[in-house]
Amino acid sequence: MKVPLLKRRTPPFRIDPNELDRIDIREREAAARSLYRRLRGAARLAAIAVWVPTSVGFEACLLLVPGTAKIRWTRVIWGVICKLLSLKLNVIGRRAGTVGGARARARGDRPVIYVSNHSTWLDVPVLGTILPSVFVAKGDIEHWPIMGLVSKIGRTIFVSRQRNTTGRERDEMISRLAEGDNLVLFPEGTSSDGSRVLPFMSAFFAIAKPPRLRNADAQEVGITFPPGMVPLIQPVSVVYDQLDGLPIGRARRPVFAWYGDMELGPHLWQLVKWRSMRASVLLHPPLDPDDFPSRKALAQATWRAVTSGAAELRQNVQPVAPEWELKPASPAADIRGSDKASLDRTRPSFA
Repeated sequence: MKVPLLKRRTPPFRIDPNELDRIDIREREAAARSLYRRLRGAARLAAIAVWVPTSVGFEACLLLVPGTAKIRWTRVIWGVICKLLSLKLNVIGRRAGTVGGARARARGDRPVIYVSNHSTWLDVPVLGTILPSVFVAKGDIEHWPIMGLVSKIGRTIFVSRQRNTTGRERDEMISRLAEGDNLVLFPEGTSSDGSRVLPFMSAFFAIAKPPRLRNADAQEVGITFPPGMVPLIQPVSVVYDQLDGLPIGRARRPVFAWYGDMELGPHLWQLVKWRSMRASVLLHPPLDPDDFPSRKALAQATWRAVTSGAAELRQNVQPVAPEWELKPASPAADIRGSDKASLDRTRPSFA
């Protein structure tokens, strides 16, 4: 006969003391790890708080010194920040262009505009370490209390979407390219969640591929380049693919992503507590704007290269470093006599 459920006899619940000991040990270990992580994060923030004002103050002095010293020192600043964050860099491929400077432009080295995807503020120290360049950032950063001052000393170019400032910002970028700087652009216009690359805005490519205007109009707005000195476009794919030495997938990718309404302080605090991180940077073959019929075509080709490279890196596969060679800069290199002298006179102004 079946015994009713309420009348069944069940043995009393017994607590295993060994299991309690094991639970206690695990909780103690988790607490110790949490405390160590907090101490590690605090130590890193303290080191960054000392390094940034010291190094940026020295860079402010270098702004008065001609040559490429300020360009090289900027890379040292970002490189040390990556070290302090235990952020390892895995660079695949080779960089187009040289360190830059006025002498480089005088000997005919073409400027380079590096175009990258953008998912986090970490992209700045990563690319700043690898690429001798200045960043083009949104105008809001210029008014931030601390970052605005640091960005100004770092010679960042601030851009806005207001039509009445477009000409001034364009002229400043052209002037920087003429004086020897290379630029880093994030043509998505904002940061993403790291799982995809947003469409590129073709307006960002107007410096390398100006709109078609009549000769008089083009000279008036100052958007022409000497023959052979149109900036190259090098697509760059950046993916954060390791955390504490282990490959990461879609679930952990938001650890790095900083987008939308996320606050910088909490995001930074979570990052500095990790033991180590790694960013993989794929440098694609450069594109010559003269090979494309329009800036939209140039933007689309750049987007395809960056997107395919980022997708490959997100699969935790080490891509093969692309091989490429630049074609001769321009037939103008063989110009003789008065034509060559005329070119030399126009080269410094890029107009």
